[in-house]
Amino acid sequence: MKMNQHAGRAMKRLVGAVAIAAGLAACGGSDPQIDNANTGCSVAQQKDWLRGYMRDWYFWSGSSPNPAPGPYASVADYFTALLLPGEGRSNPALRFSYISDTAAYNQLFGEGVTLGYGLFVNGVELKALFDAGQPLTPLKLRFVEAASPAAGQLARGDTIISINGTSAAAFIAADDYTALTPTHNGETLNLVVDRGAGPVPVVLTAATYSLTPVTAVRTLNLPNGNKAGYLVLKDFITQAEAPLAAAFTDFASAGATELIIDLRYNGGGRVSTSAWLASLVAGVSRSGRDFVKLRFNTQQAPRYDTTYPFAGATAKTGPGYSRVVVLTGSRTCSASELIVNGLKPYATVVTIGGTTCGKPVGFLPQANCASTYSAVNFESLNANDQGRYYDGIAATCAAADDFNGELGLATEKLTAAAVGYLQTGSCPVAAGPVGQARALSATRAVRPRSTEPGERQGMWAD
Repeated sequence: MKMNQHAGRAMKRLVGAVAIAAGLAACGGSDPQIDNANTGCSVAQQKDWLRGYMRDWYFWSGSSPNPAPGPYASVADYFTALLLPGEGRSNPALRFSYISDTAAYNQLFGEGVTLGYGLFVNGVELKALFDAGQPLTPLKLRFVEAASPAAGQLARGDTIISINGTSAAAFIAADDYTALTPTHNGETLNLVVDRGAGPVPVVLTAATYSLTPVTAVRTLNLPNGNKAGYLVLKDFITQAEAPLAAAFTDFASAGATELIIDLRYNGGGRVSTSAWLASLVAGVSRSGRDFVKLRFNTQQAPRYDTTYPFAGATAKTGPGYSRVVVLTGSRTCSASELIVNGLKPYATVVTIGGTTCGKPVGFLPQANCASTYSAVNFESLNANDQGRYYDGIAATCAAADDFNGELGLATEKLTAAAVGYLQTGSCPVAAGPVGQARALSATRAVRPRSTEPGERQGMWAD
């Protein structure tokens, strides 16, 4: 079935019993029935439920293990045992499937709010440098949420000297940044940072704050006289859609003929929001054309294979762009990769930065007993049936992020590389150390032991 911008959210009905606060409308027909209805929340009952769910809805059902649940002490252990086995790049299942707290999931994707301090570090990139045998750079802030406790106290480019009295070097060596993720409102975090003028103490208090998914919108004047619209999108959530439309309206009013979309720190989110952004890029003339196809396992495919078309662009948001530059890296994942892959049949897509994370699969999150299971349920393909980029999408122009400078300023490293490409049509020589940019994508092969604060990699059909 095909979906327009609002009916696309009706994919939510596929989730069946999922209890999430977003509450999206259904698009006709009956909800899919999961044979193994939940009968209780004891560990044994949850494992029985999980076995049936994975048998029916897991993308690799039939190829993945199906052990008896008895020997596994916890639901989490059993969940892992049900995933497609393998190592590293040969096994996207183990890299991407996970369990989350349902209340936190609902809060994020329904309300667009989250608990945290609002600071994001370059731990994944440091691990990649370590794995590649390259010299380590300092632990730095790469991003600060605009409405978070960190806003106004910290800024991109700050170097972290210590966290709660422990040196940054110790955190880098352990590859463990869980101290940056609070467990409750009011928890405090003591940092010492350096902005170039010596150590400065900073104390943050954890709070639940609203996400700002579109964090920067600018119209850049290119040296050749043309103009380029630039925007940063951090999360594909419904709260991004209105500011995205406003940004494209601004670009059209300013006469921008080029476009730069900064997805270097975007781990994904809703497929419908990805389709919304892609529609604005493609323009009204592409309305109704296929953006992305979702393909399920053989049990569910006859009924639930789904196509999201371009829809939502108007004369106000502009005629569309024949070329788009996307800033990418190892954190560019899932719904972000859909933008690159889904636009390729219709426009010249130039990626600048690093290789993307390599996640052409997604979830219909399923809630049971206060936990939400994100097990891979489908793969994604573009209009030309291209997908399966498990090794990531390589950058057209390799460039290393240095985590300095305000995003969107013409002097910021990747933004400058994008401006240079739009000016000359060639990869800028001074874009950054190519070896380092390639090394950053090594993190795809070895998953960090613990995720960084705010990391949300995935695409959710809705």
